[in-house]
Amino acid sequence: MISDFDQLPTPVDLRADVCIVGAGAAGITVAREFKDSSAKVILLESGGSEFDAATQDLYAGENTGRPYNILDCRLRYFGGSTNHWEGVCGPLEEIDFETRPWVPDSGWPLSRKELRPFYERAQTVCKLGPFRYGDDAWSYIGRKGLPFDDKKIRYGFRQFRDFPVRFGVAYGNELRHSRNVQVFFHANVTNVQLDADGRRVSHLDLRSLQGKTGRISARYYVIACGAIENARLLLVSNSVESQGVGNRHGLVGRYFQEHAQFIVGQAFPKDEDRIRQSFLQEFVTGVRFAQHLTLAPEVQEREQVLNSLIYPREVAKADSGMAGVRQIMRVLRHSKGHTVHRWDETVWRILMDLDDVAINTFRRVFLGKGTMPPLERIDLKVESEQAPNPESRVTIIREKDALGLNRGRLHWTLSDLERRTMVVMGKTLAAEFGRLGLGRVKLNEEILKEGGAPLPGHFGYHQMGTTRMADSAAKGVVDRHCLIHGLDNTFISGSSVFPTSGHMNPTLTIVALALRLAGHLKTKLS
Repeated sequence: MISDFDQLPTPVDLRADVCIVGAGAAGITVAREFKDSSAKVILLESGGSEFDAATQDLYAGENTGRPYNILDCRLRYFGGSTNHWEGVCGPLEEIDFETRPWVPDSGWPLSRKELRPFYERAQTVCKLGPFRYGDDAWSYIGRKGLPFDDKKIRYGFRQFRDFPVRFGVAYGNELRHSRNVQVFFHANVTNVQLDADGRRVSHLDLRSLQGKTGRISARYYVIACGAIENARLLLVSNSVESQGVGNRHGLVGRYFQEHAQFIVGQAFPKDEDRIRQSFLQEFVTGVRFAQHLTLAPEVQEREQVLNSLIYPREVAKADSGMAGVRQIMRVLRHSKGHTVHRWDETVWRILMDLDDVAINTFRRVFLGKGTMPPLERIDLKVESEQAPNPESRVTIIREKDALGLNRGRLHWTLSDLERRTMVVMGKTLAAEFGRLGLGRVKLNEEILKEGGAPLPGHFGYHQMGTTRMADSAAKGVVDRHCLIHGLDNTFISGSSVFPTSGHMNPTLTIVALALRLAGHLKTKLS
């Protein structure tokens, strides 16, 4: 069922076997795993079914580090940030889980092998194709990559749909008709209340923006509000533990990570057809497979750099009609925050090039392929993981939000290791382009300078860290099962538990970890 917390009779005193806070990708995934079981599950959502500015303002906070859009890069209503994500998915690589001596505080208590079965199930949840992200993807899409030296540069893949899965829309009816899962809209958690000895959470205090109050008691709790909000909620819940829930070692909020992004250079290909064979986003049975290039683990270790990828952004000649079609399609796929620059000129270019547009649109829609617009260049965009840094963190400030909670403060920093990673990635790819005779690569001079200008604050809208996972309470906030160290009934779900971020978009890993957590909770309940 789906109900409005504001419409419940007073006093509100809810009971459940499992209470999940936050109805984004993680929270909805955990809730669905209990659908039609014997467990009573309550899923709390701060917003409703649509965007609301007053609810969104609860995200507002202070930024003291690199430029970062705290307010708008997450959405606070049913489905969470899947309401505006692009749907790009992929797993972390094996090296991302390993302890690397040159990357401080690296290493997961899990291996990729342990997460593999949950990754495969996450493919279905995210409505993707088969779990093929390495060399096995080439045979699936019927293409062959360029012969890069795999001890230097390797191929990887991402999958996504033209129209991404909005979890609230895709799975709302399932939850609405579930016998045992109850969703409450407009139910904000304002306090995680510990019992007197601080070993268990006794209940959660609830409040709506309309002033409705209540509480919920459960056998187990799952907090799934995102990296910044997970940390903020634990920090403001300080009536028993003065530093906040789970914060005896001062780690809550620390190690905030993002994916640093930068155009490292441009490639000017000699043979467009040959280049496009290796970089084309190929449409296969409703799912797009997009190639990218990564640094081989041997290079990462030798050069002491982070894991990163380069994916090309094809820049079509401005007078191409197909370029105008692609621009309009991007806007239709991502309606919020995207506009077509100079609609009149774009439509005119399409009309003047209508024969080519019609032929290639037919080929792409009905045959799954089509001629691409002529290239001007290829922008080489690096997306790098961020080295874990305890000074990159979320804290709280005195200013209060409309619910009376202290607002958050984000201090996001990058180190020289991210810059050096981009330099090594750019130079390695440029050398391989030259060796294979693919064309000329011009690297961005600013990042090549020793002590050059700071990297601009581009980011992937991928918030991670802040409640990191570790076997030891001295190293992390949650254990390998995402249980908060020192508590026996409260878990955290989402990318805030990532010890390191890798270079891949986090949603597939978020869903895989949520599936794993749900299975663990089922075992405990039984």
